[in-house]
Amino acid sequence: MVFFNPAFKPQTETSMRRLETRLRSNVLTRGKWKRRSGYIYNMGNAYCTYMSAEPTAHNVGATANVLMLVTEAQDISTFKYDKDLSPMGASTNATQLFSGTRWTGDILLEREYQRCLELEKQDGLKRVFFFTADDVRRFVPAYGVFVDNQVAKLGRQHPLVRTQYFCETIDARAGMFSPGRQALMRGLHSPRAQPEPGKMYAFLVDVAGQDESASTGEQILVNPGRDSTAIKIVEIDMSTVPTIGKPAYLIVYRQSWTGAKQTPVFRALRAFAQTWKPMRIVIDATGVGEGLWSMLDNALGSDVVLPVKFTPVVTSEIGYGFIGIVESGRYREYSPFPAELTAQFNKCRAEIVPGPSKLMRWGVPDGTRDSSTGELVHD
Repeated sequence: MVFFNPAFKPQTETSMRRLETRLRSNVLTRGKWKRRSGYIYNMGNAYCTYMSAEPTAHNVGATANVLMLVTEAQDISTFKYDKDLSPMGASTNATQLFSGTRWTGDILLEREYQRCLELEKQDGLKRVFFFTADDVRRFVPAYGVFVDNQVAKLGRQHPLVRTQYFCETIDARAGMFSPGRQALMRGLHSPRAQPEPGKMYAFLVDVAGQDESASTGEQILVNPGRDSTAIKIVEIDMSTVPTIGKPAYLIVYRQSWTGAKQTPVFRALRAFAQTWKPMRIVIDATGVGEGLWSMLDNALGSDVVLPVKFTPVVTSEIGYGFIGIVESGRYREYSPFPAELTAQFNKCRAEIVPGPSKLMRWGVPDGTRDSSTGELVHD
């Protein structure tokens, strides 16, 4: 047998420890097996070889003449499997077993799942064994409680809930804010120009570069309509803490500055802070945002100003986290819903990057225009 995991550490090592635990605890195998070369187990003439299916792994010399196991197959490259793994079972047409959780429609696990469903239709031989959280909770009640808490925290339609617990596929590339999600974001409160006594607030600041054409006379910005510094003022609503353990967020005010220099934007933000007294100012400190962040940090202190430096990992975490806030009913925009905001939500796209990390890339694609106005849509 040959056993594949997406990576040697920690998945393959964990699999080997599990095998050793069972070999030691079973009276039929105790003391009769050996471990060779660090990754091969044998008992008599039976061998089980553990290997990594990482794209750069050199999978040579192993033959799966009885069984090939591919675990966490959703994280293994289809190309890697077809080129290096599958031929190992060719000499005997060895049985191949795939396991894992469904993710997107273009992964190895989903391809094999669909192929086996078609073969079942042809000969009636059962090949697919499918279990969700609802099946597991019947035997492990604690697991059911855990899943219920995850659904309450993230929402039933969150990508991680759908895939990890209910084995449902999601689109690898799709609109991020469906009509259902937008409906969850529509609040009943009105915008406010001033804070209300006793309420807690936070600022969310998206920083853009200034319009250099204003000082040079040259048209530097390809898309000046998107190049805006924007602030959202958020009321932190603690009324949801007793029920779900987390606060809700109500957008009560928003403003943007297009092509403005950072100095006047800083003065405006400082004036907002003096009026609203936010608990936190969360600011984009990536690239040109560092300057505005530094000015706010010096004026208001690092205990208030929280910088965010965007990387693919941070962007992905924010995307998944924001979907969880929306799906759990903890995010509300003021009424009426701004038309510009609707356009931004409609045009925002999310893409799941192939690989075990399942990173999410999301945003409004460059050059996107509002179909009704023809204007460029701000990201």
